[in-house]
Amino acid sequence: MRILFLFFLPLLLHAQSCDLLIANGKIFDGAGNPWFAGDIAISGDTITAIGHLDKLTCTTRVDAAGMAVAPGFIDIHSHGRRGIFSVPTAENYLREGVTTFIEGPDGNSPVPLAPFLQKLSQTPISVNIASFVGHGSLRTAVMGLVNRQATTEELEKMKALAAEAMRDGAVGLSTGLFYVPGNYANTEEVIEIAKVVGAMGGFHESHMRDETDHIEDSVRETIRIGEEGHLPTQITHHKVIGTSNWGKSAATLLLVDQARARGVDVTIDQYPYTASSTGIAALFPQWSLEGGNKSVVERLHATDARAKIKVEIVHNIRDGRGGGDPKNIVIVNCSFDPALAGKSLADITRARGVEPTIENAAETAMALQEKGGCSAVYHAIDEADIERIMRSPYTMIASDGDIPVFGKEAPHPRSYGTFARVLGVYVRERKVLTLQDAIRRMSSMPAQRLSFPDRGLLRPGMKADIVVFDPATVADKATFDKPHQYSAGFQQVIVNGKLVLHDGQVTAERPGRVLYGPAYKAQKGAAALRQ
Repeated sequence: MRILFLFFLPLLLHAQSCDLLIANGKIFDGAGNPWFAGDIAISGDTITAIGHLDKLTCTTRVDAAGMAVAPGFIDIHSHGRRGIFSVPTAENYLREGVTTFIEGPDGNSPVPLAPFLQKLSQTPISVNIASFVGHGSLRTAVMGLVNRQATTEELEKMKALAAEAMRDGAVGLSTGLFYVPGNYANTEEVIEIAKVVGAMGGFHESHMRDETDHIEDSVRETIRIGEEGHLPTQITHHKVIGTSNWGKSAATLLLVDQARARGVDVTIDQYPYTASSTGIAALFPQWSLEGGNKSVVERLHATDARAKIKVEIVHNIRDGRGGGDPKNIVIVNCSFDPALAGKSLADITRARGVEPTIENAAETAMALQEKGGCSAVYHAIDEADIERIMRSPYTMIASDGDIPVFGKEAPHPRSYGTFARVLGVYVRERKVLTLQDAIRRMSSMPAQRLSFPDRGLLRPGMKADIVVFDPATVADKATFDKPHQYSAGFQQVIVNGKLVLHDGQVTAERPGRVLYGPAYKAQKGAAALRQ
């Protein structure tokens, strides 16, 4: 403690006043250190002093007695683009301590990226946002949804678009090698684009090609992209799907250990739920999705193709995402019939007048896709794999959620509860992680990965993204049956020095910013030096 005080002393001597003082808190600095008692002074958007600041005169004072004070959480895998313009407060995120989220995962982002970031910068928002550039979106922009390898010319166009996105502010490259059209690319294509992104300071985050039967091969591929692409690489929302695959996280984590031992910078992120969520098309073989849904419908109307598709869907319900039973697949939303939200594939199959067998449920899935498709939640993950992955020192926390309109549809509860659930269930109740380590995985660890040197830690000179919560009561409330429930325990959330959640209430402040990646910042820095 004496060392910490001496470190902060020069700033304390010069700080006579501040805009906001967080007093009497248990300060968790974000680096994984044990808490220490103290106050935090904020002026403008910056932390100016940390220590015992009784003599400091500040405009606003927040009493954090008995509360944990931590850096704002950084959600490194979010689909918040879906809702940020409709719900600019991102209240679901604020109420679980998220002050920054990263968009554009799974290989899907706006291309070009600049107009999206510009629109964001002109929108009053409560949280900070950054974005990846998505490999699947690059491929779509150049090639469409075709199932073939890229030509040399097409690859060069994708590389040029990736470089443009990095200059526009992308933090790195995301891949969705499970999804169309990313699934149609070979590893070499991704590596060539990764080399461009890595040379510009970015990193690679991947929704792997397979999280079921071939998960170990997919981890090897993710590692290879980083190793040969010469950039950090990350297995995103790492999980093991399908009862026959449960336990394979022991093997995947060993692959990560071995890669790091030989010098590959590979890390992991994870959400703490035994269900995933994606489109109903995830049950279909990827070859059948080429060309978009119009082409899918044409294949479903061709007898031979339909039969082959059904075989794959049956397999995926029985051995993969369906967890062996159609009741494990629950609809989030269907644009053509909102009333289906919350109903399982078994329910819908039964409503069609047939028994909810796996074969009949496959027919139901095809009928839903013919009408335009739906998104769904899939219950097929084992709790033991979640805890094993969470204990890895290379794992950080991410929601894979979005920003729902409160009360609409039946979203995965991860959109409301991911970070609170880790703190309440896996820290307080099950003691899988210590509180200081969980906070590190939510703050400084993703900040380092994203090259955000001024966020993720509580230090003088750092940006004032801060959360105040009660470790004894913090809890996720959202369930699969009742997902629209905000997390509990967060009293104050500060973004760029402004209280966006104060005494548990959302304020009128909208201090959120677009956070730009390393190539954009280097470009701006070089321009400033030339002036």
